Amino acid sequence: MARDRKELERLAIELASLSSEERAQVLTDAALRGGDQALVEAAAKLAEDSFRRVWDNPDDAAYDAL
Repeated sequence: MARDRKELERLAIELASLSSEERAQVLTDAALRGGDQALVEAAAKLAEDSFRRVWDNPDDAAYDAL
């Protein structure tokens, strides 16, 4: 049991050291492999800011107007 806790703590530290984009990718990959819908939704929520930075820009705004 203590070993499991240490492993979870180590994983939490590793996840915390990743960028939000990397965390979202790790969580999405894990969720897709495990079929965990709640985890998929959480990963998608984490990725929203990254997607917003990519999609909300002046070059793409011209396409939005079409």
